[in-house]
Amino acid sequence: MAKQTGIIKLKGTIGDISFYKTTDGHLAREKGGVDAQRIKTDPAFQRTRENGSEFGTAGKGGKLLRNSIRILLQNAKDKRVSSRLTAAVLKVVKTDTTHARGERTIQDGTFGLLSNFEFNINGKLGATLFATHTHAFDRVTGEGTIDIPAFKPTTHIAAPSGTTHFKIVTGVAELDFVNETFVFDNDETAILPYDSNDTAVIDLSATITANSTLPVVQVLGVEFYQEVNGEMYSLKNGSYNALAVKLADKV
Repeated sequence: MAKQTGIIKLKGTIGDISFYKTTDGHLAREKGGVDAQRIKTDPAFQRTRENGSEFGTAGKGGKLLRNSIRILLQNAKDKRVSSRLTAAVLKVVKTDTTHARGERTIQDGTFGLLSNFEFNINGKLGATLFATHTHAFDRVTGEGTIDIPAFKPTTHIAAPSGTTHFKIVTGVAELDFVNETFVFDNDETAILPYDSNDTAVIDLSATITANSTLPVVQVLGVEFYQEVNGEMYSLKNGSYNALAVKLADKV
C-alpha cells in the first residue's frame, strides 16, 4: 500500500495498480490475491471461509446495534466507529462455545464484552462524565434506568472549550440478531447550563419489551452545546460528544 502525493489524485485502475480514497487519504496498491472462486471451494481455504463467515456475522451485528441507537449515535461517533464496533462484536462471536468455528453467533457469545464500548474515541464517556451515576435494567418490566445525584457540572464533567450547556442522554435497545430487528427507546435531560451550580437529581428511564429474552444494550452519553445570541448550537458539530455502552446483557 502506497500513499498518493501531488496535486492530482487518481481513482480507479491503471494496469496492475489500483488507486482509491480512504479516511487515511488517497492510496494505491498493486492488484493481486487469490481467485475468489478458489477461496470459496478449495479445502485449503477452509479457515479463510470460516473467518470470513464470522467477520460477516460481526459486521451485521455491529450494523444492527448502530442502527438501533442511531438517534443518539448520529450526535456522538468517530469516523472509525463501524470498524471498531465490528472488531468488538467479533470478539464476542469468538467466545461462542456452542457452535462450530465459522458458525459461531453473537447471541451465544459473551455479550458482556461490549460493555464500556466507546462510540467516539475523540470524546470518551469515561474521560468526560465523572459524576457518580448508576445504571440498571429490569428484564421483567423492560425498563432501563440511569440515576445521577446532584453534581456541579464544571467539576464533574470535562467539557471541551467553548461549552456553555450540556445534556445527558440514554437509550436501551433490544437486539434480535437472527431476524436483524430491534426495539429502542431513549430519554434525555433538558439542555442544562454548564456552570458551578448544582444540578437537580437526574433520573432517566427508557423501556423496551417486557420479559424479553433477547440481548439488550443500554447506552449513556453527554452532548455539548454553545449558546450564541440565545440559540443553542451543537458544539463543534458534536465532535466531542460522548456515548458509551453501560450494559450489554443477555439471558
